[in-house]
Amino acid sequence: MSQISVNHLTFYYEGSFDHVFEDVSFSLDTDWKLGFIGRNGKGKTTFLRLLCGELPYQGTISFAGKVSYFPYPVTQAQMLLPAAEFLDELCPQCEQWRVICELSLLDADAEILYRPFGTLSSGERTKILLALLFSGSGDFLLIDEPTNHLDQDARESVKRYLSGKNGFILVSHDRDLLDACIDHVLVLNRKTITVQSGNFSVWQENKQRSDQFAEAENEKHLREIRKLKQAAKRTADWADKNERTKIGFDPMKEPDRCISTRSFIGAKTKKMQSRVKQMEKRIDRSIAEKEDLLQDIERQENLRMTPLTHHRQTLITLRDYALQYDGADAPLFAPLTLTVQQGDRIALHGKNGCGKSTLLRMLLHHAGMEPTGVLPAESGFCETASGLTVSWIPQDTAGLCGTIPAFCEAHGLDQTLFCTLLRHLDFARTQFEKPIEAYSEGQKKKVLLAASLAKPAHLYIWDEPLNYIDIFSRMQIEALLQASRPTLLFVEHDVRFRENIGAETVLLANRQNR
Repeated sequence: MSQISVNHLTFYYEGSFDHVFEDVSFSLDTDWKLGFIGRNGKGKTTFLRLLCGELPYQGTISFAGKVSYFPYPVTQAQMLLPAAEFLDELCPQCEQWRVICELSLLDADAEILYRPFGTLSSGERTKILLALLFSGSGDFLLIDEPTNHLDQDARESVKRYLSGKNGFILVSHDRDLLDACIDHVLVLNRKTITVQSGNFSVWQENKQRSDQFAEAENEKHLREIRKLKQAAKRTADWADKNERTKIGFDPMKEPDRCISTRSFIGAKTKKMQSRVKQMEKRIDRSIAEKEDLLQDIERQENLRMTPLTHHRQTLITLRDYALQYDGADAPLFAPLTLTVQQGDRIALHGKNGCGKSTLLRMLLHHAGMEPTGVLPAESGFCETASGLTVSWIPQDTAGLCGTIPAFCEAHGLDQTLFCTLLRHLDFARTQFEKPIEAYSEGQKKKVLLAASLAKPAHLYIWDEPLNYIDIFSRMQIEALLQASRPTLLFVEHDVRFRENIGAETVLLANRQNR
């Protein structure tokens, strides 16, 4: 076991308005199973790249060993080849037999190594690259969001696999995965960086207690500040009143006054003004303490959405409905019977490739929208309510570009509402001045999410809306859906999210497995 020591680390991107890291110091043991948590855009992936030596920085990062990063970059040429033919290009020190052993621990058959990489599912690709990562020779491993786009079975395999490993940093927003796999937490707070022992739930409980204590201390400081301000005002008023009496007096009304009284009044006024300055210093100290207390509190701002009420109770009706692409041997899924009523929250569930996203795209098509890509042939009955307004979040963020005003104009959005939603999702104001293509993947997903929330709709159709979205924002979305109760049809593999919003799960089974 060795240590990674970070001392006075400062880093910013060229042309950026603010620092990603500024004079931060901490240390990590390379034997830990470390979870890396923080808001989107706070620098998690950037820190992993700094550990890899890919970016210049100020300060020092001391580590005697080597690091390996997941996911490995796979080129377009390699996508056409079986993984067995280019494993040594990605990780020169690995041996294929070790990769096969690791694949068995991931519940994957070794035959996927000999099929063209581009024909594999997201789960199969992830398993190959994870098996390759852990087949190396003792490197410290950096794992960046391994479960994005994976179905539930694949996530469970990855969770079991990582829970039996150690010596890694895991960046993930999946609370279930973090609880099962880590024993320490590295947290990018709002203003500081902390390292704690325990899994995510332990950290969250400690965080809530810490925030509650800080809020209570803050309230105490505020009360003290109010009292000091009142006392300072009274004393200042007394001093001003006395100061005004130094010159000029009525001998009939103040027979005991004389010209020599002026120096006495001046001394008394000076003493009062000194007391006012002391109180002001105490107020300044209390305000500084209050700001220190509140700097890391995670306040989850309330989000807004405006669900519409349709004149029909049933919005979608499917009976023995199936989809099949030209040339395919069988439909994507077994015939499906489903009704979507107003107020329903329905999660489509099934293995990668079973047709969940395709089904959502076909429903958009029936609702009068034009989804991208080739549409399959239909069989069975499908009906959507007439005049249905749908708000859509696609799975992919590719193609997002341009400025925020241009995006709002292109999508017919109220820019003020849209920017307010992004601010509540923890966008800094400086982000609005950047082009969208410069955002992190999580920030791009928040752009799509805010666009959907800003659009009043009868039905919200979301395809994996939480990919790359940070934990705190997931909690905000859960609270919004619990409060607003929109009609929602979605695909999402985050188990806790589905449970917390009370979604009904509908399984899309492969026809051959029915």
